[in-house]
Parts: sequence; C-alpha cells; structure tokens
Amino acid sequence: MTDGRRIKGERRRRAIVDAALRVVAREGVGAVSHRNVAREAGVPPASIAYYFNGIDDLLVASLLDGCEGLVEQITAVREQVTDNTQWPRAIAELLVRMIVEQRERTIGEYELYLLAARRPALRPAARRWIDLIRGNINNGGGGGDTVISAFIAGMDGLLIQALIADEPPTVDDLEPVLRFLMHPHDYLGTSTPTRPAPRGPVRAPPDFSGTRGPGFSGDPGPDFR
Repeated sequence: MTDGRRIKGERRRRAIVDAALRVVAREGVGAVSHRNVAREAGVPPASIAYYFNGIDDLLVASLLDGCEGLVEQITAVREQVTDNTQWPRAIAELLVRMIVEQRERTIGEYELYLLAARRPALRPAARRWIDLIRGNINNGGGGGDTVISAFIAGMDGLLIQALIADEPPTVDDLEPVLRFLMHPHDYLGTSTPTRPAPRGPVRAPPDFSGTRGPGFSGDPGPDFR
C-alpha cells in the first residue's frame, strides 16, 4: 500500500470512529449500526465492515481512541504546569473543556465506558482508560493504590455529575474539589492526618508534579511526569 493510500485509510478509519462516538452521544449505543455510522461519517456502509470486525470492534476502537485522547490532553497540561500548586486548577480547566467544549465526545465515551458492564468484550478497553492514567503517573511507577484510585474515581464522578447538571460547573467550582482530592492535608490546614495512621506504609496524597507542596511529609505523591 502506498503512503497516500495508507494515509487516506487512516483518515477514513478515524472518521468512522469519530462518527460512532457522535452517534452514541446523540442517540445512544443502540443507534450504532453500519448504516447509521456510515451516514454520519460520510462513507459507504461497506467501509465499516472493511475496517472493523463487527460493531463491538468499532465500539472498542472508539473507547481506546478516547483513552489516547485523554492521555494527550494530560500530556499537554503537564507541559504547562511548572509548580505543584498549579495542578488542581490545571486539571479543573481540563475537566471544564471536556464538559463544555468536548461535551458530545465526553458523553459518548462515558456511555461506552458504562456499557462495558454489560458487554464483556468492551471491558479490557474500559479498563485501559484507568491503566493509561495510572501509567502516566510517576513515569509509570504509579503510587499508593488507595490514593490513585480515589483520584480517578473523583474525576469520573465530577465529570458524570457535571454532564447531568443544568448548568456546567466552572473552573472555580471544580478547583477546590480537586485541591482536596490531591492535597487533603493542605486543604484542611493540617500537616498530618488527625486519625490514627493505618497499618502498613503511609502514602502521601498525589501532588502530580514531583515537588512537595506545603504541609506535606513523607514520599511525594504521584505526578504526570
């Protein structure tokens, strides 16, 4: 295959994936069919079968594309952040973009994400979403499972709540919530937890930059380096 044909093929495949996400966001997963997606993408219906082995394969590709897109956005944010204290607002700005500017795509991705609960074929792709975020924290070294799981779950919850709200939250609305998720000791104005320490090694909250913020002790938390 020549380079020109390869590039054309990649563009067509990407157009089909984007079209599938738009159909899901607008009409739900049940509306995803060869005919509907082809019409949305502006390609012949036979193109869907050429690039994908059935609808589930197309939905998996759409989920994975969303994962890669999120990592690209996190990378762009990481390159702009120069100080640990900037992370909560930077992530808040990213979430607002996903809620407002990329609302349709975000709805489609979350609908597919939840569909994995019913369709086992989608579950590896759905879990990839979480794995990719973990893999971008501390150069893939991860961190305390409890801390990272809480942060990812918090982001999921904030996005879902925002998508069903009558008025989308602003950066100023989300920043204090994210600051608490990332730096609860700082937010509460304490340098150490007030409760007895749990058994086993203690992990500091995520700082997402590799530098310690005020009020921290122990190992620095995860960061998107």
